[in-house]
Amino acid sequence: MFDLKGNVAVISGASSGLGKQMTLAFAKQGADLAILSRRINELEKIREELKDYDVKVLPIRCDVTSTAEVNAAAEKVEEVFGKVDILINCAGAAKNAGALDMTDDEWKFTIATDLSSIFKMTRAFGNIMKKKKYGRVINISSMYGLVGNTKIPTIAYHSAKGGVINYTRAAAAELAKYNITVNTIAPGYFYTELTKETLKTKDFQDFAKEHVPMGRYGEEGELNAGAIFLASKEASYVTGIVLPIDGGYTAV
Repeated sequence: MFDLKGNVAVISGASSGLGKQMTLAFAKQGADLAILSRRINELEKIREELKDYDVKVLPIRCDVTSTAEVNAAAEKVEEVFGKVDILINCAGAAKNAGALDMTDDEWKFTIATDLSSIFKMTRAFGNIMKKKKYGRVINISSMYGLVGNTKIPTIAYHSAKGGVINYTRAAAAELAKYNITVNTIAPGYFYTELTKETLKTKDFQDFAKEHVPMGRYGEEGELNAGAIFLASKEASYVTGIVLPIDGGYTAV
């Protein structure tokens, strides 16, 4: 089960963090890859890391907030591979501030990067999937899309990630007739370039031990099984779901 050989997977935010982890995981499952990021040099390094795998890897520089760049990336992928089977929307960033203090620019940046980009990517690559009547779209939200928090004021991030979850449900309902499933993963606390400075502090580690039932952060690779399952042919009747991978944070 869950063999992805012959599949073409497009992964945004692939140059680091969770996106890079998923890139390596999908290569191990045999998927050919189009990896997207603004940092093309990092993508080239990843292609080198994967040279011993029997998969094709196409690095593409792409700012997922730019409609023109997203559409150009989709055209390139279709030109090279002829199809798209899997889309993982992993790119994201945020400006942190609370509801009473956040500026308009901070709000717009976060919504554009974490929510509007998913719409643009799904529109571009979903239209390629539609031609073959097959697709798996996996959006990376956050457990913060399901709940608030009392530790860090980050209102736009909560709003964007909550939007991703209901965008997923709406897109799943719309695209089912094309045999395209749309699901979302809601990660808990994982080390990434964006989170490591906060997560490595003793204060936040103590907070996690108290509030995460498993008493720890997520470890590298612990998102991969969920993504591979949702990307598989075997998950053909799974659509519109939210899969928290958060050590139980949203269970209490």
